[in-house]
This record gives sequence, structure tokens and C-alpha cells, in this order.
Amino acid sequence: MRDCYCTVNLDQEEVFRTKIVEKSLCPFYGEDFYCEIPRTFRHLSFYIFDRDVFRRDSIIGKVAIQKEDLQKYHNRDTWFQLQHVDADSEVQGKVHLELRLSEVITDTGVVCHKLCQGLPIVNGQCDPYATVTLAGPSRSEAKKTKVKKKTNNPHFDEVFYFEVGISKEWVIIIWFYYRVDLWNASNLKFGDEFLGELRLPLKFLRQSSSYEAWYFLQPRDNGNKSLKPDDLGSLRLNVVYTEDHVFSSDYYSPLRDLLLKSADVEPVSASAAHILGEVCREKQEAAIPLVRLFLHYGRIVPFISAIANAEVKRTQDPNTIFRGNSLTSKCIDETMKLAGMHYLQVTLKPIIDEICQVHKPCEIDPVKLKDGENLENNRENLRQYVDRIFTVITKSGVSCPTVMCDIFFSLRESAAKRFQGDLDVRYTAVSSFIFLRFFAPAILSPNLFQLTPHHPDPQTSRTLTLISKTIQTLGSLSKSKSVSMFMIKRAQGRKRFGMKNFKKRWFRLTNHEFTYQKSKGDHPLCSIPIENILAVERLEEESFKMKNMFQVIQPERRVLYIQANNCVEAKDWIDILTKVSQCNKKRLTVYHPSAYLNGHWLCCKATADNTPGCTPCTGGLPANIQLDIDGDRETERIYSLFNLYMPKLEKMQEACGSKSVYDGPEEEEYSTFIIDDPKETYKTLKLIIEGVGTLEQEHAQYKRDKFKKTKYGSQKNPLVLSLAL
Repeated sequence: MRDCYCTVNLDQEEVFRTKIVEKSLCPFYGEDFYCEIPRTFRHLSFYIFDRDVFRRDSIIGKVAIQKEDLQKYHNRDTWFQLQHVDADSEVQGKVHLELRLSEVITDTGVVCHKLCQGLPIVNGQCDPYATVTLAGPSRSEAKKTKVKKKTNNPHFDEVFYFEVGISKEWVIIIWFYYRVDLWNASNLKFGDEFLGELRLPLKFLRQSSSYEAWYFLQPRDNGNKSLKPDDLGSLRLNVVYTEDHVFSSDYYSPLRDLLLKSADVEPVSASAAHILGEVCREKQEAAIPLVRLFLHYGRIVPFISAIANAEVKRTQDPNTIFRGNSLTSKCIDETMKLAGMHYLQVTLKPIIDEICQVHKPCEIDPVKLKDGENLENNRENLRQYVDRIFTVITKSGVSCPTVMCDIFFSLRESAAKRFQGDLDVRYTAVSSFIFLRFFAPAILSPNLFQLTPHHPDPQTSRTLTLISKTIQTLGSLSKSKSVSMFMIKRAQGRKRFGMKNFKKRWFRLTNHEFTYQKSKGDHPLCSIPIENILAVERLEEESFKMKNMFQVIQPERRVLYIQANNCVEAKDWIDILTKVSQCNKKRLTVYHPSAYLNGHWLCCKATADNTPGCTPCTGGLPANIQLDIDGDRETERIYSLFNLYMPKLEKMQEACGSKSVYDGPEEEEYSTFIIDDPKETYKTLKLIIEGVGTLEQEHAQYKRDKFKKTKYGSQKNPLVLSLAL
């Protein structure tokens, strides 16, 4: 049996780790991880580890998906065979080389090894060097660069000379290679670690006296190892990857304006937003970008009120109100998920944390009772949990976000007006969302709502399932956050004398202050009030030769430099610190992207430490419920959906024409569309198709221009060489 966990990596950089599933050869993780990818990458990788209490955890195998192949597996469960992992195959980064060939014997072959970028950090550091080898069938010659300390972007700038022979030996040169092996200099007795290699044939130098380009590093050639792919088992994944090219805002004005006026269109079924819900295969596809767009522009309440009112009018039985997976239901679900996350934190998190830590038995199925458990005691434990959760929910009205309250008020009024003879419908219309679609799912899967970092263990999961089902039942009968983590920080220089070194500290953020201490639970060593955070920005790597750094700027030009564990965590901390300090009156408009070292700012070379910043601060977040939403990006996503479902848009146009001319029974192929006013719907469809067509032309032109400007072998587009000697 094994104690396994899985990591998610961008190339070799770990960005997420699952919980450990103990004593299992078929572990189920059931964990969802979402992130904005803040940098370029080549592979999305998943590593399976076996925990070892006494030694370093061992790698069982990995799944590596090339960025170009992610769309093949988009949004569908796929089993991947685990592949063997060895140090020689784990490479990343790129190298820049310049080669020259001369027939002058004293200066025959030249390799100018300039620099590398994006090497992996091994055991918290990277001290790389390179060996340059001229290898051939009769001889080989190797030379070595100097070691570059504490950098994964080394600049070597060294020149090596090799005599490759002339005249009669010229044919042999076609089969020569320059092999560049990159190593991580280490003091460990096990020797240095391999980082990657590049093999270049000399034959192309015949046609050019000088040649330089960027290349991706490759795994080391270890011969033909034959390993059965099914030796290690397989891993089931569902990967959703979205990449959009977003134009400037003016490109989207026609389509965006058409969408934003959807709440004012009569009937609402003829609006652009409602039409998107009609043509998408899944309502969720349409709901996500629509809700984010309407939230960004402050139009979410009138839009949801309009589509909810239309759905209520079509509902015949009050017992089925808002029970289906309609566009209304999905939009309200998405709104609650975005706007109500903090609401869940303050309402449910304390009790959920207690349930996960205490492990009180709550099983009430006699068949599933464990030895020594008492049914009555379990029932009482369950009753107490349910009573506490139900009480905290019913008393949480003051904490409910305003946007959710406004939506629920609209639902209540629409339901009461439609079913005037049912006095309970005004309550059940709201409880169907607040209990069945918000609190109950959050209790059932707290990890999906950021209430717990991982999927709960089986016993806790069973307890949460019983509580969730009970809350759902009670809800259907009803009438009427802190963030913390270990990171590395640099001393702020509060004392006149003392070393400004880096130390690992436990950071904690609340609504009032940002603190750090030696260990979790210790007394804070430093407390920064939220109102004293003037800016939070990234720090350029050249400052301390360290990746994933950011800076918290305070009054009197005091700066706290922090290194996060990976690029995703760095972005998350920058985002959340920016959000909580967004309303500070003295927020800066400019900052220094590099540190002040050796008497000057590295970015602008100014010598005074109180020199105003040289770079504009990144844009502030929208005021609406503090969500980081890009309206243009959401409009681009909606355009992509319209473009994807263009055949359905055209079919809907045909349906409008058919209904306008022929008022008899609907043809079966048109019956799936809701068309209350064929003429108005047709007008909107025409505008949608025109807007999508215009954007499609812009995208096509952009791709043509990008193709013309692409220079292979440049720093942005390195070459890929994988050759055998």
C-alpha cells in the first residue's frame, strides 16, 4: 500500500498539491484547482508521489501535457498513462548560442555561449554552469563555463574555440554536434544535477559564416530505454484550458453594448444575452462570462430580474419554480459563487473547520456504524452540527452581500405576483437558491468554495454529506475570511543597524492587518495596518536574483520584500492584498519595480531613496464587490461562444422566419428555442451575427500579422532540436 499525493506543475514549478491519500493503490483525490497562468509554459505536468516519513518522498510517475495539446483534452475526463521520471528527462528553459565557422586554422570553430533563461530552481537554488562538447566519430573535446551563483537566468557570455578540421575532413563535419549540457553546481556528495542539453549539427554552418539563435533545452539522450507504459498505472484528469486574445476595448463596443442592454429588451427572450443561453450546449457556458460582464458594469441585478421574471411567467407549478438548470438558475449560481465567497467564509468556515478537525462520528445508518459507535450518540452529534449551522445561516442576513439581497428580493416579488394563491412561494423561491444551491453545496464540497484547502477525508465527507442533506430538507421547508501561509521575507530595516537578510516567516492577512511571525500561532513580529498599505506590486527578479517576489509599500517609503512559493501564489497574494487595500486614500500611483541597493534604485538609477517611483502602479480593481474582472476579456469569451455556435444562431434565424410566416405547429428542429417575439429576436440575431463577423475578421488579420512577424530562433520563439548522434 502507498500514501500518495499529486502535484500540479507548470513545467517544473509546483503550483498546487493535493492532500495525501493513505494506504491505497487506487487513490481518489476529487480536488479542483483553478488559476490564472501568469507566465509562458511548455508543459502542464502532474506528478504522483509516495510519501516517505524517513526519507525524501519518491516519485511514482508523471503525466506531462504539451501546451499545444491541451485543447485535445479540454473539459472531458481522460485517463493518462503514468510515465517514468528520471533526472535526465526533467528539463526546462532556453539557451542562446552564437556559432561561427572560419577556414583560418588559428580561428577555426567558435562557439559563443551567451545566456540561458527559465532554468528550474532545484532545492531552493540554482547555481548553473555549462559544458560545451565537440563530439564526433573519432574524437571529442569538452570545455566548461564558470558557475553563475543563485540565478536561473545565467548570463555566461563566454567564447570557446574548437578545431574541426578542413579540406579532406569537411564531409565528416556534417555529423559533428555541439552538445551543451547544463548542470546545477551543488556541494552534495551525490554530484551536480542535470538541467538540460542541446545538440547542434555543424552542417548548416556551411551556408553561413555566423549563426545565432535561441533554443529550448532538451532531455539528455540516454539511449533507447524500453519501459512499459503500463508499469506505473494511470491518472484520470479533467483539464479545462482557455486562452483568449483580447483586443482593446473599442473593438468590442458594438457587441458589448448589445449585451448590456439585454435587461431593457422586451421581451427579454429577444435579447443578446438570452440568445447566448439558447444556443450554448450548456447553460453554464453562457452564464459564467455573462455574469462577470454584468457584474463588472453594475447591470447584474436588472438582468437577472428580467430573465427570472420571464421564467416565472412560464412556470405552471409553484413547486417547480427555479428547480431546473435554466439560464436564470445558472446565472444566480454564478453570482452567488462570485459575490458570496466572503459571506460563506464568515458564516460557515468556523464550523466546517471544527468538523474537519474534531472528527465526531455522525453516521446514522445502522448498516454503516463502526465498532464501538452508538447510534443515539451519533444522531445527537449530527443534530448539534445541523442546529448550529442552520442557526448561523438564519442569523446571517446582515452579512449577505447587497447584490444577493437585491436579486432575492426580485425573485420573491416575481414569485408572489405570479402565484398569488400560494402564500409560501415567496419563501420557497428564495430558499431554493440560498439553501439548495448555495449553502448545501458549500457544506458538501467545502474545498470547491475555498472553505478547506483539500477534499475532506472519507469520514468527514460522510458527516458533511449528512449535514448538507439535512440543510437541504430544512431549506425546502423554510418560510421566511482569513488568509495565511509561510513565505520568505527580507528585513525592512526598522533598526538603524542590522543585517537585511531573508527569513522564512508565517504571514497572516485579516480585514484589518497584515502580519508575520516566526511560526503559526506565535506573537506577530510585525503588524501592518491595511490602511498603511499604499501599493502591492511585483518585484523584478534582478533585484535579489530570486523568483516570485513582490513588494508591500508602506508610508515613509518603507518596503517589505516577500518571496512566495511559486508564481501562482505570488499572483494570489498580490491580488488579495490589492483588494483589501483598494480603498486606501493615500494609495500610490507610481512605484519602483526594482529594489534600492548599493546607493541607487536598480530600475531608474536614481540615487535618493525617497525618489518617487518610475513606473505607474498597475490598474486598480473595479469597485463592484471587489472583483478582479476584465470586461473586454469576458466580451471576447462571449464572442468566442457565439462564433462556436454560429450554426445554431443561423438555425434560430430560420426559426424566427418560420414563426413569422407560419403560425401553425412548430417544426421539431426549431422547438428547442424560446422565441416569444420572432421579429425582435430576428433583429437581435442579425446584429449578433454582424458583430461576430467583424470580430472574426479582426482575429484573422491579427493571426496573419502575427505569423508574418514570427521569427523562429528568437527569444520569444526558440527552436526545438532533438537529434541523435
